Amino acid sequence: MLFKDILGQDHIKNHLTQSVDNGRLPHAQLFVGNEGSGTLPMALAYAQYILCSNTGGENTNGNDACNLKFKNFSHPDLHFAFPVTTSDKVKSKPVSSFYMEEWRQLLEQQPYGNLFDWYKLLGVDNKQGQIGVEEAHEIVKSLTLKAYEGGYKVMLIWMAEKMNTACANKLLKLIEEPPNKTIFLLIAEDEEQIINTIRSRCQILHFPPLAEDVIKTALIKEYNLNASEATKIAHQSNGNYNKACDLVYQDTEDSQFETWFIFWIRSAFKAKGNKAAIHDLISWSEDIARTGRETQKQFLNFCIDFFRQALLMNYNATDLVYFEPKTEKFKLENFAPFVHGNNIMDISNELQDAIYHIERNGNSKIILTDLSIKLTRLLHKKAD
Repeated sequence: MLFKDILGQDHIKNHLTQSVDNGRLPHAQLFVGNEGSGTLPMALAYAQYILCSNTGGENTNGNDACNLKFKNFSHPDLHFAFPVTTSDKVKSKPVSSFYMEEWRQLLEQQPYGNLFDWYKLLGVDNKQGQIGVEEAHEIVKSLTLKAYEGGYKVMLIWMAEKMNTACANKLLKLIEEPPNKTIFLLIAEDEEQIINTIRSRCQILHFPPLAEDVIKTALIKEYNLNASEATKIAHQSNGNYNKACDLVYQDTEDSQFETWFIFWIRSAFKAKGNKAAIHDLISWSEDIARTGRETQKQFLNFCIDFFRQALLMNYNATDLVYFEPKTEKFKLENFAPFVHGNNIMDISNELQDAIYHIERNGNSKIILTDLSIKLTRLLHKKAD
């Protein structure tokens, strides 16, 4: 992975390469950034810079044989851990090493991909993955071995917030006092979900969303889009290159989510004083409950964003509005007045609670039906 192929984040590239050039390597770092901001590609390029003794700010000036191994992410001193679950391939006690073929496929095809993309690739989007205590045992075992090439060893943990408590506690001492020449690179979207004792032992780097111009330039180069189309997609992506790529292929799940959301909103509006509309909400809840839990969580996060965009529109912060609904006869500016300061916090809290309960394997149909009935009341709440 070459630094020049990573979009934007120049200040972080410079910081990381200079820290290696100056011999100031923290033993544990935490890269925090939203989906599509480039945390995983940056960690891969950084690991290559360390392991291949590259210099000059790019991965081309060091050990050629070592750099070649990184082309298919197979360097023996680069270790990976990521969320996994049982599947047709692995029936019990899943660990990352069982899924390395699929993992390298993701890195090759979608280095800016998210957790949902990973589960879809594994065919387990109806389950919730985690980094469990079995993974911690594997990490301890692999890091106690000597480095294959006699230099550094790098352990890259993707979506570190998915470590369960048992795994986090097992790794705590190892992250605090790793073996000689061992580097931990943790990647997360939500650092608050990582236990404080691990966070406090890591040097934290925050990745901002990508600038629209950066995404626009990348889309023109990668997909041969014209400038106006690339500008539009870059704006809609909200700093998320993974979403921008999905929009190019019109492969984004947001289209389906928008259909679900607008049917839900319309049914919730009609439900006040209309018993028949309640049946629509119950049927809607049953339909969504049939999808996988990761899909449900992804959809509810989409709903939070949609309400936030409506609020911004309502308060004339149009420069920050990037949603462009494609559903016929639905206009964001007509919906926006119903989302205001008197109900947005309640709506957001209810959606967050629903995500929390779905994560903990609550009955999705009951959770979504309860959410729908509450939404009916909140949408009809008057602004102050």
